[in-house]
Amino acid sequence: MQTANLEAKFKFEILPGLLDDRAMSNLIYPRSAREMMDGWHYLPRYIDKIRLHLAGKLHSDYQDNLGKGFDGTWLKYAGLTHEQFVEVVKNSITDGEVCEWVHKNVKRTPEEKAAHWADVLSRPLANDPAAQARLEKRKAESNLSHRADLNNFVDYIDADEKRI
Repeated sequence: MQTANLEAKFKFEILPGLLDDRAMSNLIYPRSAREMMDGWHYLPRYIDKIRLHLAGKLHSDYQDNLGKGFDGTWLKYAGLTHEQFVEVVKNSITDGEVCEWVHKNVKRTPEEKAAHWADVLSRPLANDPAAQARLEKRKAESNLSHRADLNNFVDYIDADEKRI
């Protein structure tokens, strides 16, 4: 009798949920900020966000900050505008093509690339109470307040996107 109950539960409760596309999340996470390309941390994430946006699949949670925030930090260090880089990504098919373009056109030393990453990892700055409060607020909104190991926004993003 128990087997029949389990089969019925699977057939009428579990299986329909698995087959219902509405039950699946349409949120596609961009790669972690920790991913690297041509010596740049964060660059693969920014490329993913642009590609998702161009395909109409960038979740609304990411729309307001596209080209700003950490995207803007990378742009500042690379000496590019968001519009310039969107064109690079739009006119490429593979990450390799984007990487090649960056390698040829964004001449930065390993030290400059490391300074960019140190800047990103330093956020929120210790002397910025508003940014510190924003991190704590985001952790609370994501039910991550208990995570004392999330000390910066990169850590928070990776936890929120289920990587750590």
